[in-house]
Amino acid sequence: MTVRSSKVIELTILSNEANDIADALREKIADSDSFIGADGCPLITLKQITTRSEDVDTKDVSVMLADPDLASSIINNCAAITWCQSTWAGNAPLLNANKTNYTLTGLKGIFGKLMREYVFAYLLGHARNTKAFEQNQRAAQPKWEASKRVPLNGQTLGIVGLGSIGQALIPVAHAFGMQVVGLTRSGKEVEGANAVYTPDDIEGFASACDHVVNLMPDTPTTQNLLSHGFFNALKPHSVFINAGRGSAVDDDALIQALNSGALAHAVLDVFRSEPLDPVHPFWQHPNISVTAHTAAESQPSDVADVFLDNALRYIKGEPLKYQFDFDKGY
Repeated sequence: MTVRSSKVIELTILSNEANDIADALREKIADSDSFIGADGCPLITLKQITTRSEDVDTKDVSVMLADPDLASSIINNCAAITWCQSTWAGNAPLLNANKTNYTLTGLKGIFGKLMREYVFAYLLGHARNTKAFEQNQRAAQPKWEASKRVPLNGQTLGIVGLGSIGQALIPVAHAFGMQVVGLTRSGKEVEGANAVYTPDDIEGFASACDHVVNLMPDTPTTQNLLSHGFFNALKPHSVFINAGRGSAVDDDALIQALNSGALAHAVLDVFRSEPLDPVHPFWQHPNISVTAHTAAESQPSDVADVFLDNALRYIKGEPLKYQFDFDKGY
């Protein structure tokens, strides 16, 4: 079915995966007649595809599909831009830029399935003590030993940030017999969560949890949100997983809490500065697992799907999904 619209998208793709995203877009557009105008002409043209910000003709950009870190270096010079579809869920680099007179949309609705795998891979590994069994097997004298285990069943998972990604964890937690509590700015009830706390009662939240996952975005109000009071209120068997933003964690407070036995282990996927400095104490700490910002990586096909859904809305003059509020920072 052809679309009657006066809007045509001339798209600039600026991403480390620009070529793969472009290929995915071409394939999906070719399989659909939704992006053919009434005059038989295409409604989306891939005008520029690049991995380098300096290659973009900023005076001629109207719609951009971009990595926020790359786009942020040129966005203030894009006078004609009306819409930028980000390839990330979080968009601090663009939200912190000066330019705000355009529509910024995030990449959402695709990360929940990936985050579920990441979070429960580590929670299950800890609960079943897989590391100890592996060490016993590979010891010079193998050990037949029932190493200590702390099942997830009956425990409480705390989720800091109960947006779409956080809510995707709830049914999996329930499947393992866990209860769920959340921490959000508003404290509003969330389906499937037994309780929702606000940052004003962060220690009460921490004390209610057996394990905690942080999924908060990077905003001024989340800087060092998780500090001494939070970590020291956890349980000695607790696992803390940070797959949100590194700025939310007070690094020194976390290390001190681990050293004192306030919690058992931390799984860290995001950091204040990335890649993580090779001399950072996180690397060598025996109770920290470091992963390279891979908890929920988007695939070019997923990026293309979200963009095309919004592109059809843009062409029809409808509100776009996943819009950011520059004033709120999320």
